[in-house]
Amino acid sequence: MPDPGVGYSGDEAAQTPADPPKRGIRAFAAKYGKMLWWLHSFYALGLGISVVVFAQKGFAHARWLTITLAVAFLLVLLLFRLFGSGAKRSLDRTRDKLRFYVMTYVLKNLYQGMLFFLLPFYWRSATLDTPNQWFVVVLGVCAFLSTLDVIFDQVLMRWKVAASLFYFLTLFACLNLVLPALLPNIRSLVTLVAAAVISSLAFWLMHIRVREIVARPAIAVVLVVWTLGAAIGSFFARSVVPPVAMYVEYGAVGPQLLDDGRLAIEATSLHVSLIEELHVVTDVVIPGGKGDRLVHVWAHEGSIVQRSTDVDASAHGPTGTIRLRSQLDAADLPADPVGDWEVDVTTQDGQLIGRVGFVVID
Repeated sequence: MPDPGVGYSGDEAAQTPADPPKRGIRAFAAKYGKMLWWLHSFYALGLGISVVVFAQKGFAHARWLTITLAVAFLLVLLLFRLFGSGAKRSLDRTRDKLRFYVMTYVLKNLYQGMLFFLLPFYWRSATLDTPNQWFVVVLGVCAFLSTLDVIFDQVLMRWKVAASLFYFLTLFACLNLVLPALLPNIRSLVTLVAAAVISSLAFWLMHIRVREIVARPAIAVVLVVWTLGAAIGSFFARSVVPPVAMYVEYGAVGPQLLDDGRLAIEATSLHVSLIEELHVVTDVVIPGGKGDRLVHVWAHEGSIVQRSTDVDASAHGPTGTIRLRSQLDAADLPADPVGDWEVDVTTQDGQLIGRVGFVVID
């Protein structure tokens, strides 16, 4: 029994025994959870790079994207049906949290596989210092975001609008590659418009049910208008989307052509006194088949000088590669040809495949 003569301070009376330290898996997760998420993000980035390497094996593997696209669509739909969107999301129970993180983990892997697979194809098809390079930048940002667990789980998969936009862009980019793989010799512009239409329909199906479209005519009208807008918008935005998977493997300009069709001289800079006529030779890889008529567009200081539709196309090298040739006669040269020149390889609808540049000096 304590001595009644001994007093106790208020601080001492308020003291309680310290809580025992947490142990086990929960304690480890609480202490190192953020570090583990970041380590997993770096792992996911490394996995994405390995997918980029795998994509070099060939265009035929693009067909498998149809399966991952379908699974990703169903998972996104199920995710928001089960857990809701934004502030309405409820993950109070441990079982719900477990199901949510399993589903987002699978989705992350699907998106990483698709986006990193697309990057090398779009990179080859894009032309630097032109508008279509920005589409590749956007795809690269999306691929990087898919490796960041915190952003993917807490932002992209928290809000239905963000998730559906992310899927819309991924689906659109994938279909531009998948459709030529499934339907060889399809025209690039047809592929572009079809990809936009299918993606816009998928976007709306994430927000409304089929029975609501049937029951409410106003929704059906909005859906039709939205789809037509996507088709028209893709047509006018065709210059900013590379015509994947076509690309220029080789291109050069010279003042003279040999009998076998090769250039006698490959020049990046020519003196004006040497120019009587100019020839350009480009090798274009077309793994999806020759669905487009290709064109050489000659331009001097940004102004079009000649649009050569007769490019003397012929098979060259490996299967799926064609060689295009055209020439600019002396009579068609500008009065002062000195300056920067470009020869663009485009589709008949104006989608840029690649560019050859050279300079005429005085």
